[in-house]
Amino acid sequence: MGRVSQAQAQENRRRVVDTASRLFREQGTHVSVVDLMKAAGLTHGAFYKQFPSKEALVDEATVRAFDELARAHAAGLAQHEGRHDAARRALIDAYLSVEHRDDPADGCPVAALATDIAREGGGREARRVYTEGVADFADFLGGDDRGGIVRLCTLFGALVLSRATKGSPLSEEILIAARGALTETA
Repeated sequence: MGRVSQAQAQENRRRVVDTASRLFREQGTHVSVVDLMKAAGLTHGAFYKQFPSKEALVDEATVRAFDELARAHAAGLAQHEGRHDAARRALIDAYLSVEHRDDPADGCPVAALATDIAREGGGREARRVYTEGVADFADFLGGDDRGGIVRLCTLFGALVLSRATKGSPLSEEILIAARGALTETA
């Protein structure tokens, strides 16, 4: 079997990082390298040609997830012609939706990665990226006060609780109550 071209190697790496970003949000960073590479359509051995360790991939996948979040915030502002209040209200509605609750793989990395990042060492790149991403998200949700942190905590808590109670009437009740409380103040 021949060697892959540099372009193919870059494409393979991108595919692995994209797959990891989704799988880590959906299942947690404990996903095995074997399962991750299978989901990416590559062999287990190809992993070590691309990454020095799984921790390095966790770091890179966390960066990717927060880059997606930042692009979504920018797109929301553009869609609402720079009207921050309208963009924030739309984000709250989408964040606290059944669709977002049911799709962690493509959802917010703040809620999906919190527990895993909390277990990471303090000096890790993933922890730094996560912390900066949380601060940026709170800034996006905020105004002239510290309300962004309160809004983010409410969004996060409601989404996590709704996911944990999925299948019960309480799950949607949590989303509705939090959305109501946040849109009254947004």
